[in-house]
Amino acid sequence: MFANRFTAFVDACALTGALKRNLLLTLAEAEFFRLRWSGKVLDETQAAIEKILVGKGAPDAVVRAGRARSSMQDAFEEALVDDFDTFMCLCDGLPDPNDVHVVAAALKTQAAMIVTDNLKHFPESLMSPLNIEARSPDAFIADTIALDPGRAVAAISRMRLRLKRPEKTPDMLLLDMEASGLIETVDALRAHVRSL
Repeated sequence: MFANRFTAFVDACALTGALKRNLLLTLAEAEFFRLRWSGKVLDETQAAIEKILVGKGAPDAVVRAGRARSSMQDAFEEALVDDFDTFMCLCDGLPDPNDVHVVAAALKTQAAMIVTDNLKHFPESLMSPLNIEARSPDAFIADTIALDPGRAVAAISRMRLRLKRPEKTPDMLLLDMEASGLIETVDALRAHVRSL
């Protein structure tokens, strides 16, 4: 366990895709970082998962999206950040006013990082004075693996073995990651494929 592990606030867009979500939650479960999110992030995540499942023709999309949210909440009870309205006044000037809640919640929990696919919504010029860095899920996961490749690969290997429909070989998992745009992550894992 890292006694000095940092806090990362994860935006809904980083939790929507199943593979990115699994990787982030796996590394958080392995205690590489403290995971944080808000109720609004979970609402947005659940709605996005439901939309994806409806697009795939899943008749139980609402139930499955709700189950995904419940599983996340149950596994990371301490992750929920609330009562962050007083921090919203510090978040003026964001390109998308709908992201104010993300920065305010990150400030409340003293997160060092916002993990998001919407990097343009969190410009460095606004984040740096707040001591927060915005990173893509790909860069964040790759950087996290680099902290302790042995532990990270072991955690991701356990994640891979939990995948049942369909089961994934290490090579198949890397191909899925590549298809999901996790290029830096694949680069970080490629040398360890025999251990995945």
